[in-house]
Amino acid sequence: MALNYLNFIDTAMSVAGRSHLLIYSCKYSKRKYTQHQLLALVLIKEYMNTDYRDVVELVDLMEGVQSKIGIKHVPHFTTLHKFINRLSSFYFNSLLYQTLKLFYSHGEKIPLVAIDSSGFTGGHCSYYYSVRTGKKRRSYLKTSITVDVEKFIVTGFKISGKPVHDAKHASTLLRQCHKRRKAECYLMDKGYDSEKIHTLINEELKAEAIIPVRCRKRKRIKGKCSRLNIWNSH
Repeated sequence: MALNYLNFIDTAMSVAGRSHLLIYSCKYSKRKYTQHQLLALVLIKEYMNTDYRDVVELVDLMEGVQSKIGIKHVPHFTTLHKFINRLSSFYFNSLLYQTLKLFYSHGEKIPLVAIDSSGFTGGHCSYYYSVRTGKKRRSYLKTSITVDVEKFIVTGFKISGKPVHDAKHASTLLRQCHKRRKAECYLMDKGYDSEKIHTLINEELKAEAIIPVRCRKRKRIKGKCSRLNIWNSH
């Protein structure tokens, strides 16, 4: 188990070093910890599936982990929280791109990619608490991801701070995913069934789409690519 943590830290530090993340956030930084070291600690937190307080306490007891990261003193948990809050999404995209290089060879295509989305509230309070206090949480987070269904690897993501239709997210996400790693086929649920999505996948990305047909009032399906998808499914 200890060896797994050390190997993960080696990978995390290597990926962080190639992610275009500056060593220090600004020239006035205290330079007590590099941003690469803080990022490695955040990644360890996610790897261990714990919170900021617990990961700081655990790493404080692991001299081998501290030595690998290159720190003599473990930062306060609020330091990690503030670091991740100021980190731009650009660096997360860069981290994902560098991580994908570890799993795929140059030019390798992914046989099947699945796309789905979900919404989250921005707080941790329960629905019961919201009802009792009469305060509705207005903050909302919409997240869409693409996943390689064979290797279970996330290949792309799209996040919005407000409710967005699945198809609108998918257009951006499909192009992003295709740019990083091309796929032969895309799998989605019926919420993505639109002529725009079919055209994007078939004509622009030169791939196949597996999307169930939505229930429509009209029997005749308009759109060349939508009809092609129905024909292929049969």
